Amino acid sequence: MQKLLASWESVCGASAAARVIDILLRGTGQVMFQNHPLTGLLFMAAIAWGALASGTPEVALGGLLGLLASTLTAMWLRVDAEGLRAGLHGYNGLLVGLALPTFLAATPLLWGFIVLGAAVAVVATLATANVGKTWGVAALTAPFVLVTWLLLMAAHAFAGLGSGALPFSGDITAIDPTAAQPLRLADFAIGVLKSLSQVFLKDSGWAALLLLAGLAVSSLPAAVFGLGGAVLAVVFAHGLGAESEVITAGLFGFSPVLTAIALGTVFHTPGPKVALYAALGTLFTVVVQGAMNVALAPFGVPTLTAPFVLVSWLFLLPRQQFDPSGGKPS
Repeated sequence: MQKLLASWESVCGASAAARVIDILLRGTGQVMFQNHPLTGLLFMAAIAWGALASGTPEVALGGLLGLLASTLTAMWLRVDAEGLRAGLHGYNGLLVGLALPTFLAATPLLWGFIVLGAAVAVVATLATANVGKTWGVAALTAPFVLVTWLLLMAAHAFAGLGSGALPFSGDITAIDPTAAQPLRLADFAIGVLKSLSQVFLKDSGWAALLLLAGLAVSSLPAAVFGLGGAVLAVVFAHGLGAESEVITAGLFGFSPVLTAIALGTVFHTPGPKVALYAALGTLFTVVVQGAMNVALAPFGVPTLTAPFVLVSWLFLLPRQQFDPSGGKPS
């Protein structure tokens, strides 16, 4: 694997086109904190599979358009070269591009809306990163959440965007206390897998397996923490009496998955104390998910990854150190 990666990096050093492809692949991987081109390729395959399987190829096209638009905007703005090469200015645009066709009809104006949102996501990333430096926290997916919320709410004011054509996802529907059912093994497995795939707004167990493979290629601990976060989220949400269909669809698990990876492997060195800290953050993310589902329902927008962002910031601000080296910087 290392030889293959070294060969690819050599190709990128000799070809401008290959360098751009490398940035795009790494940007895709950065949705789950992975700076690895093969991870990005597997993630792209998961996106394509999930979109085609659900009969919504426009979602995959929107994601690719958002990724391209944000990457080109970052180049135009001459952002830091290291961050650009690592794909840190592409993943929020990719998520914007995936979200808008998921929640809005694929009208001609939608594609321009995606380009606009992806470009603004780069500006929002730079702004959030500058503000975050004061407290030592990363931007994470906050730019994606903010920009997408504004675009989705604005769509109700513009008939050309066909805001009512597609329903929003189940995470903002009215809560039915009687909808909690016994947790069957098959539903548990499906809920765990779809918690992973819903990170990319995909409702597909096969896509989840591709995502797990992509994580493992880059970081085996990230794959373990991601899967563990999904398991914790499904069990905890069920124990709290959340709607079974919502849990099985992965809509209580995608933010906890990201929290588990972030706290467990990205901003701290994996270990027993870190695992407990990440588990605490993961469980609280489920609670925040439920709270935000209720709070945002009147506004007609989904939570997206806002619970992950809020909980991760909360757990990173104390700057806890769990190993002799002081852990990884946040």
